[in-house]
Amino acid sequence: MRNIPFLLPKQIYQNAKERYFDVATGNKVAIKRVLYNGGERDMMVAYEENTSEIILITIHPLKLLQKFNRIKTKRWKKL
Repeated sequence: MRNIPFLLPKQIYQNAKERYFDVATGNKVAIKRVLYNGGERDMMVAYEENTSEIILITIHPLKLLQKFNRIKTKRWKKL
């Protein structure tokens, strides 16, 4: 388990500094830099949204070059 605080996914979704569309999964991605495991990390939340609800799918810390590579390969497109 990643020991992610219960409210963190919602906070990342609501206060994201960056948002992308993931071409590979069809999900949207929200990213925010947060304190996690004793340091500052970029965390991502993958989600789906429609007119009536928002479904948070997963959350995890991003590896150092993961965000850069997904943008560079055009897997993630800026919203």
